[in-house]
Amino acid sequence: MDARLQLRVQRYGWDAAATHYEDSWRGNLEAVQQHMLAMADLAPGQQVLETAAGTGLVTFPAARAIAPGGHVTATDLSGEMVTRGTTQAAWLGIPNVSFERQNAEALTFPDASFDRALCALGLMYMPDPDAALAEMKRTLRPGGRAALAVWGERRNCGWSAIFPITDARVQSEVCPMFFGLGAPGALRAATEGAGFTGYGEARLSTTLHFASDTDLLAAVIDGGPVAMAAKRFDPDTRSDVETEFLASVASHKTGEAYAIPGEFVIATATA
Repeated sequence: MDARLQLRVQRYGWDAAATHYEDSWRGNLEAVQQHMLAMADLAPGQQVLETAAGTGLVTFPAARAIAPGGHVTATDLSGEMVTRGTTQAAWLGIPNVSFERQNAEALTFPDASFDRALCALGLMYMPDPDAALAEMKRTLRPGGRAALAVWGERRNCGWSAIFPITDARVQSEVCPMFFGLGAPGALRAATEGAGFTGYGEARLSTTLHFASDTDLLAAVIDGGPVAMAAKRFDPDTRSDVETEFLASVASHKTGEAYAIPGEFVIATATA
């Protein structure tokens, strides 16, 4: 898929997912987000860039960590995510945050603008993650730190069948290399290729909890990376996708609830 078209797919896909994303994923992503923030070594007064910020699940704890005197510039390709993040910041009364719609692969900020760059579970979706990493490097001050998180290996993520199940019905091409950066050595190679040094990483195995079929489907289909493709399902196709996906995770179901394995790679590197 052409890179410009892929960007539009991502933009409108996450616009479609915004309604469900936070409610569906907040609890299940908290551990990886906290781990990444701890590795970021945030401190009061820092200027922080966040790409793929979504509705602010990482943004707001980061903003608290760098107060007083610090500021988080939170960017996302999705205008709907930016709107929701801005509204949430006002509701929470967090003044040291601003949300902007920006393409992480072509940021508009001057060189050496930030002390820290954060990207939690965003690089996997970008058509050119190498360009996004290069932009982080460019906008960080010398010695600044990037903290990154991506999903791990496909075999360690028990919900991953949603991609081939969806693509068998609708050509989504939404994340052709979704698990690519989770392969051993892949994220290191990408960050070092962008000019970062001092790479370090941790792998975090976790369990994703969903209370019911309805909650799981809302998260994986409506609040996740196949949300735009799902808009193209007719009722029969939607039913078939749900049935096949639930069968793929049936071994992780006890009673009405699911406990599905997941894996993340969390990394830091120095500009």
